[in-house]
Amino acid sequence: MPQTLDVLVIGSGILSATVAVMLKQVDPTLQLQLVEAATELACEASDSVNNAGTGHAGLCELSYTPQRSADGRVPVERAIQIFEQFEYSKQFWCELVVQGVLGDPREFVHPVPHMCFLTGQDGVSFLRARHEAMIEHHFFSSMQWTADPITIQSWAPLVIEGRAEEPIGMTRGWGTEINYGQLAKQMCHWLSQQDGCGLMLGWRVGRLRRVSQGWEAELRCIVSGETRRCVAQRVFVGAGGGSLPLLQATGLPEFRGLAGFPIAGQWLVCDAPDLTSRHHTKVYGATPISAPSLGAGHLDSRRLNGSPQLMFGPFASWTTRFLKQTGHWSDLPRSLRLNNLAALLRAGIHNRDLVSYLIAQALQSHEQRMQALREFYPRAQAENWRLVDAGIRVQTIKRTDGGTIYFGTEVVSSHDRSLAAVLGASPGASVAVSIAQEILRRNWSYLLAATAGQRNMKRLLPTYDQDLKLVQNRDLFTRVNRASADVLGLTPP
Repeated sequence: MPQTLDVLVIGSGILSATVAVMLKQVDPTLQLQLVEAATELACEASDSVNNAGTGHAGLCELSYTPQRSADGRVPVERAIQIFEQFEYSKQFWCELVVQGVLGDPREFVHPVPHMCFLTGQDGVSFLRARHEAMIEHHFFSSMQWTADPITIQSWAPLVIEGRAEEPIGMTRGWGTEINYGQLAKQMCHWLSQQDGCGLMLGWRVGRLRRVSQGWEAELRCIVSGETRRCVAQRVFVGAGGGSLPLLQATGLPEFRGLAGFPIAGQWLVCDAPDLTSRHHTKVYGATPISAPSLGAGHLDSRRLNGSPQLMFGPFASWTTRFLKQTGHWSDLPRSLRLNNLAALLRAGIHNRDLVSYLIAQALQSHEQRMQALREFYPRAQAENWRLVDAGIRVQTIKRTDGGTIYFGTEVVSSHDRSLAAVLGASPGASVAVSIAQEILRRNWSYLLAATAGQRNMKRLLPTYDQDLKLVQNRDLFTRVNRASADVLGLTPP
């Protein structure tokens, strides 16, 4: 590793890999080093079992359209925004496949129906109103709606079998299942082969210190204990739950008062062939009233470790660790400071329903989790399902916001724009390309101001300077959407 770098990237997950590859593509002369504390690439939140594998595009996530307005309509602006951001991700991956940066798309992305499913008269009425509002926009014009049990049985047979008579409704749109860990690994391997780039596994960045040339990083090998130092002009911290301690270690006033609230997840997993062969969709349900920002339960068809599986969840659980693989029970206590303790306590007081929900989730028995699954699959048998730990998300709490917990993806920067970091959770992986664009605009604006940088970005993202949401750009959206689908193999069967 050279002693002086242009860019130091901390973490090897999908966000770090995306930022690093985008930087190297926009300016191939950059000297860039990627450092990962674990001995494997992308083994935390990006690893396939640690997330839902959903290409979040607003199709099935009711948390993006949570309620009706006063006139009875369902606002869909948030879903439209997420859809457009995911389109940028597909354009980026498409170009990387064409270049050979990524391999066969079937290794990391597959077309799969994204469905919403609600029961009861109120639920069905809401879902119908949501569908009516969404199909008015060209992003969702092909979305289907039905309240017919026979049609639902043809779309998702496990959902309808054994169900008592009640009002039911479902929407269907074609989306994706994505192995974000595989994506990140392929991008990191490409980086390691480029001139001026390096990749270090099993090295933890313990401290970041501002110096005249940029940032001095202290690195420690987790196996041998060897320490090294390097200086980078600019730094990106994409270390998942490990980002907060690094930001605190900088001592910068702009990061004072930041706190983290870790939430672990769990899945029920089934690999019985007679079930996996009959469910080929992602079915999302209603968001829990006591914890709306955690998202809805969903029954998903997944491809994990080369074999089809079904996953249901997520179930939340309490933890004090910030990382699943390389974290420690002391992560939360060690993150406490005089300047963030009050914000953390206020977050607990203001979010008592969430705290109660997390405690109840953690204390659930297997049968209680099965009862939640049977709301989606009435005939589910306990012996076919096992509990698997998912990833850990550290939600952001800011002192200035009175203890509000941020469940989305937060981009924070030093005042001089020499350091950027990502905190938070969903839908970060799906919209990693849009987040990377934001980071480049904010922290590497000089690259995009150059003619070569603009040209390279336009090659990576043909519509990065266009607004695909506008009705006058409907034809443009159709063209680029079809082009991405052709290269990535996403044309619906």
